[in-house]
Amino acid sequence: MNPVFAPRGNKAEIEEGAAFAPKFDADGLIAAMAIDSVTREPLMLAYMNEESLRRTLEIGEAVYWSRSRKEFWHKGATSGHVQKIVEIRTDCDQDALVLVVEQVGAGACHTGRGSCFYRRVVKGPDGAAALEFTGGGRTFDPGAVYGKA
Repeated sequence: MNPVFAPRGNKAEIEEGAAFAPKFDADGLIAAMAIDSVTREPLMLAYMNEESLRRTLEIGEAVYWSRSRKEFWHKGATSGHVQKIVEIRTDCDQDALVLVVEQVGAGACHTGRGSCFYRRVVKGPDGAAALEFTGGGRTFDPGAVYGKA
C-alpha cells in the first residue's frame, strides 16, 4: 500500500470534504502531536514530511522526520518505545496532525519520561515565567536505552 494524498482543493473542499490533502509547510513538514489513546495526555510533538506520513499510514506506527538529524525517525526503533497508531486526526485546514497512539514501552520522551510535556509554565514569585515539574519522574534510564549520558 502506498497512500496517495489528495491535491489541495478550494477552502470548502479542504474544510468540509472527505479527501485527505495535508498541507506541508515551506520546509515540506507538518506538525504531528502524539497523544495517549487512553489518557488523552500529550506525549510529544514532532514533524512529518510526505514520506514519513506515508510510512506511518503503511505500517501503523509513528514515523517522523528528524529536523536536527535530517533523517526518518521510526519512533521506538532504538528504544523499543513504539507508538502504534490508533487514529490520526487533522485540523480544519489540514496543516497539523494529532496522532492518537498506543504508547508501547516505558515512555515517549528521550529524557526518560512518559511524556515530553512534564513541565508547565507558571508565574514565578518575581512575576517572571518559570517552569514547574508536573510530577512523574523518569520511567526509564535514557543512558541505558540510548547509550549516551
